[in-house]
Amino acid sequence: MATMNPTKHDARQNNPGDRHNANDADKPGAEKSTVDKAKDYASDLADRAKDMAKDAAHSAKDMAKDAANTAEKKTDSAIHSVGSGMESLAGTIREKGPHEGTLGSATSRLAQTLESGGHYLKEEGIGSIAEDLTDVIRRNPVPALLVGVGLGFLLARATRS
Repeated sequence: MATMNPTKHDARQNNPGDRHNANDADKPGAEKSTVDKAKDYASDLADRAKDMAKDAAHSAKDMAKDAANTAEKKTDSAIHSVGSGMESLAGTIREKGPHEGTLGSATSRLAQTLESGGHYLKEEGIGSIAEDLTDVIRRNPVPALLVGVGLGFLLARATRS
């Protein structure tokens, strides 16, 4: 039977360059593996966070589109109602207004204007009205600016009182 020399055995355990060291976590290969695992985990978390942010943004975008579509439908419905009201008012003015003389022709023109405006509002949607308004502003920028300033002034006076 072979006997072990306790001094040689103790020296072998205390040798830092020996591959059979009891503490495997201090090996360079083990450290790299742990660091790589941490990097992979952090990368996975970052990817999940990006995906969640994309999903949230997509959901918010869809909700905004739905809200805009709902608002557009309600606006179109309200504009259609205003157009119908204008046409109805035009009919009432025609029936009950004067038919002869200067006042009769003014009443007739007013009724015709109300009727054509009501028809326009009923037939066109808010998108078409916005395009038409944009075209008018582009063709007449100074008057449009003056109208905007005037409306702003009137709104300011109305809300201040």
